[in-house]
Amino acid sequence: MKKLISISISIFILSVSQLKADEGMWIPLFLKKYNIEAMQKKGFKLTAEDIYSVNKASMKDAVMIFGGGCTAELISDRGLILTNHHCGYYSIQSHSSLENDYLRNGFWAMSDKEELVNEGLKVTFLVRMEDVTSKVLNGISENTDDYKREKIIENNIRLIEEDAQKGNSYKIKVKSFFYGNQYFLFVQKVYKDIRLVGAPPSSIGKFGGDTDNWMWPRHTGDFSLFRIYVDKNNEPAEYSEDNVPYKPKKHFPVSIKGVKKNDFTMVFGYPGRTQEYLTSYAVDMIKNKINPKKIEVRQNIIDIMSADMEKDPGVRIKYSAKYAGVSNAWKKWIGENRGLEILDAVAKKEATEKQLTDWINEDKDRIAKYGNLLTDYKNIYKDYTPYKLAQEYFYEAIWRMESVKFSSKMASFIKKEDVKKDDIESIKKYAKEFFKNYNLTTDKKLFKTLFRLYYENAGDKFQPEVMNIFTTFNHFKIDKEIVVEKYAKLYFDNTFFLNEEKFNDFIEKYSYGSEDTQKVKDTPGYNFFYDFVNVYYSKIIPFTEKYKTKIDKKNRLYIRALMESKPNKVFYPDANSTLRIAYGKVDTYEPRDGVEYQYFTTLDGVIEKDNPEIYDYDVPDRLKELYYKKDYGKYGEDGKMHICFIASNHTTGGNSGSPVINGNGELIGVNFDRNWEGTMSDIMYNPDQCRNISLDIRYVLFIIDKFAGDKRLVDEMTVVE
Repeated sequence: MKKLISISISIFILSVSQLKADEGMWIPLFLKKYNIEAMQKKGFKLTAEDIYSVNKASMKDAVMIFGGGCTAELISDRGLILTNHHCGYYSIQSHSSLENDYLRNGFWAMSDKEELVNEGLKVTFLVRMEDVTSKVLNGISENTDDYKREKIIENNIRLIEEDAQKGNSYKIKVKSFFYGNQYFLFVQKVYKDIRLVGAPPSSIGKFGGDTDNWMWPRHTGDFSLFRIYVDKNNEPAEYSEDNVPYKPKKHFPVSIKGVKKNDFTMVFGYPGRTQEYLTSYAVDMIKNKINPKKIEVRQNIIDIMSADMEKDPGVRIKYSAKYAGVSNAWKKWIGENRGLEILDAVAKKEATEKQLTDWINEDKDRIAKYGNLLTDYKNIYKDYTPYKLAQEYFYEAIWRMESVKFSSKMASFIKKEDVKKDDIESIKKYAKEFFKNYNLTTDKKLFKTLFRLYYENAGDKFQPEVMNIFTTFNHFKIDKEIVVEKYAKLYFDNTFFLNEEKFNDFIEKYSYGSEDTQKVKDTPGYNFFYDFVNVYYSKIIPFTEKYKTKIDKKNRLYIRALMESKPNKVFYPDANSTLRIAYGKVDTYEPRDGVEYQYFTTLDGVIEKDNPEIYDYDVPDRLKELYYKKDYGKYGEDGKMHICFIASNHTTGGNSGSPVINGNGELIGVNFDRNWEGTMSDIMYNPDQCRNISLDIRYVLFIIDKFAGDKRLVDEMTVVE
């Protein structure tokens, strides 16, 4: 028992003691012991306790999870939140209409009373974290079998979380690190009354759109502003008109001194997921089997949505957030594959595995412990790949159909034997939001394309009963496009609840156990959904879960073997949506031979790209007016208005909206993206190519103050000149 725990606890110690330049996402709890000296050598002038402390106000008290997948930070003593425009996009869109198009025109509250409520939006702060590895692994030895090990860990985690929950309303969670070799307890505080304060028009906040996404140079003013409201005791509360702005323990001072090459930078946030320790078999599956197919599916979705959005402003408003969600990962996967190819990633992983195999074979105890590890991986991934591909097609094709999601909701609703008023109101509310952002013509096009792609690519053994129509029509040599067209017409013509008026009439009169229940079950939409769900739960998910369990077990051994075999190699925990520090420096980079990218961009680049004929490049007249007058106020530098800069911080999804902090602990930017050449960093990090892209805080203030004229917001910040 003691031997096992000592290995697991030593992982982080081993990792950070060999720290290299700029790579890694580090746990703030250990900064004082392992990171702070390296950070100070790079230019950080504060202490580890200034970043993370449970005894005094620290930077962690000003950083939060925004919604479900972004980071944000406090920038005033009145609960003012700064995050990315794309993180606040759904909220901005939900308040938009043709009459008040906040996506196109922007939104600025000129007083607290004008700030807009966002139902369901939450922010989450870390109160404290604790290494609980020894408690979680209590009762486990090297000889404990997998089933018993899992049950012991589940029970230990439950007891730890229950103990931490006593006497408080915090959110409690124990999370695994290093594939189950280390565990941490997280105590969090959740705030539920979050109001929209300001957002630039998309022509600033989303400038360049998907063309510029993941690219450098970049000219995007990717920010939005929200505010936390609390009860009179400064505690979290549901929305109430009586709530008041939050008084935080800590907020970031905002520096307008600018950035220079080689300046220290730190990103503090909640990176979502990285997989730095995948084997060659996993990387090969992702790069050569999974990513190409996902890219193909999303390309088709993008083509359909963009064409309809271009034709109709109403469709553009309805589908802007959906389109952004689809295209973001699509472009990321393209860049990831490109980067993995350039790095020859599979071959590099194979070389690491060859070295590991040689090390294992040098010792009989190692052979007994790790000897079959890589052979097992090879066999598992060979069997796993077709099931994983089918799973991806279910999510990327079938679950991307809007009608399927509504059918899912209807299926859940009619299952209820005791339908209450709240159930009726809940599905009416869902439907209202669904139809607000739904275009039947677009969904029909998506349905036909995605239906065909699933049939052609998901695999023969994963086809539901509805696909028999292809076999029947093939017998008569009827083209499959005609088959799809005929089935889509049947599907939409006879699924009554996809018509808002018919749905509303149905739900107002609904009675369980009557013909109403059967009416839903008789629709093609309901039966289509159930056909695919049955295949998913009977033929796909049991096998993907089986193989994933096997892989997780191997990963736990693999990471331990790697660490034992490479005592001089840097290891750090993969991102898992927990609070992390990344640090590096402002820097240029060379994407290819003969090309060097500067570390910053200016408003000059926005004007150069101005094109009123293209939505994503239609620069607002007010911004052009300020540019030609060079009316930048105190936010300009040498007659220029800086917009973005790049640095060598290791970031990923979830770091969107993260504060970018200088050596004095001041806010100098807002992280919002990575360069395309560096998107493979979730799998393999390349310090020469990987750059995080940040919005210069001076551009944020310039837009708020000079462009929008909402100076009250700047006045409540602590601005350092």
